[in-house]
Amino acid sequence: MELTVREICMIVGGILLCGDAETVIRHVSFDSRSMQGDDLFVPTIGARVDGHDYIDSAFENGAAATLTSRRGKVTGTRPYIFVQDTQQALETLGKHYRRLFKGRVVGITGSVGKTTTRELTKAALSAGGSVTGSMKNMNSQIGLPVVLCHMNHDADFAVMEMGISDPGEMRLLVDIVQPHTVIVTNIGVAHMEHLGSREGICREKMHIADDLGPEDTAVLNGEEPLLIPYQKSLPCRVLTFGLHPDMDVYAEDIRDGEYVCFTACFKVPAGGRRTVPVRLSIPGIHNVMNALAALAAAWAEGISPDKAAAALSQYGGFSRRLERVQIGSLKLIDDSYNAAPPSMKAALAVLEKAKGGKRIALLADMLELGPEEAAMHREVGEYAAALPGIDLFITMGTLIRNLERPLIEARRPVFHCDTTEEAVERLTRLAAPGDVVLLKGSNGMRLDLVREALKKEEKFTN
Repeated sequence: MELTVREICMIVGGILLCGDAETVIRHVSFDSRSMQGDDLFVPTIGARVDGHDYIDSAFENGAAATLTSRRGKVTGTRPYIFVQDTQQALETLGKHYRRLFKGRVVGITGSVGKTTTRELTKAALSAGGSVTGSMKNMNSQIGLPVVLCHMNHDADFAVMEMGISDPGEMRLLVDIVQPHTVIVTNIGVAHMEHLGSREGICREKMHIADDLGPEDTAVLNGEEPLLIPYQKSLPCRVLTFGLHPDMDVYAEDIRDGEYVCFTACFKVPAGGRRTVPVRLSIPGIHNVMNALAALAAAWAEGISPDKAAAALSQYGGFSRRLERVQIGSLKLIDDSYNAAPPSMKAALAVLEKAKGGKRIALLADMLELGPEEAAMHREVGEYAAALPGIDLFITMGTLIRNLERPLIEARRPVFHCDTTEEAVERLTRLAAPGDVVLLKGSNGMRLDLVREALKKEEKFTN
């Protein structure tokens, strides 16, 4: 990205209140604490925070210009660009760069597994050309325009993660991203409190396919009953993926050890099939489904399954998604970026198969599950209680009490903590060198602070 303030004013319909119109902008940020240099700061207005209050801080941290929807008199050398709505202006800037991109765009949504599927899809598509797209957790109405501004606009493919939590959001994201191929990983229960039911979640997420035509493709989880009606109703090509031979892309001969290996099968015309061996470099048998989605998307984009599978094996994982971390003598499996019942079960299954000393699960609340949150926590507790390979459980939070009950009923060792500090103290006391510890909970529970605190514990680092 490289635009002058004058050009940005023209694109977003803004008015320069003060400052130099020839100031060059190379980055966009809505976080006043995070500037790369030559940034345009976008002060968004949320329910509790108004970004306009942080404009001075953004300039102190390296911003070169700012948008503003406050029309009051402003003077000085810093460019202030007045717009009616700063978020709308950001979306307009993102759409400008989307129009400049001539490659193919893959959009990904789902309740769990979006980020891993995004990275696996990037890897698979790299067998057919250069790939750009979403980074970190920027998958929203605010984050995606920033991604579009920053991505490599000469790439052959762009992979965009599209996350929603409220009604109407997916339609807005589709207008911004304009995908050619879409992936729906699954329909879970995340954001149930805003979307009402799994059916409501499904309806909202499937707006990702609203603008697809006969030349486009929807890659759908064929194991999800709620997605079955869409297989025949969408006006585009549909590819299903799953574990059953009825799917267009399916897995057989799955082997779950240090590496997850399987055979990917692709249905071809006249009733035949093409098979390709796949070896993943990330743990967890649940990643077979994520890999199948990525392979199906690459196939839809005309990439050889053999080449896509070979490229897929090079993906080594993503921060805080079943990330393996060695902290001195302690083996950590950090899956603390977010949590929902399927991903927590998957993480527990990975822990049970881990090699080392004791296997310890540090579990925190799963948030934004709606009115069934207590029952969902209990369901995961029942699953955990049936895993004999996990030696003890440490829990943190309020909702997690519901998960504890089945463990206590099964006479499994459970230790509850109210704070991060207490969890670190308990873990330090109970863990020994060589033990394996899983961190799993919603991002808002801040288990990342546990990881950072463990790095300072002499018991493990000496």
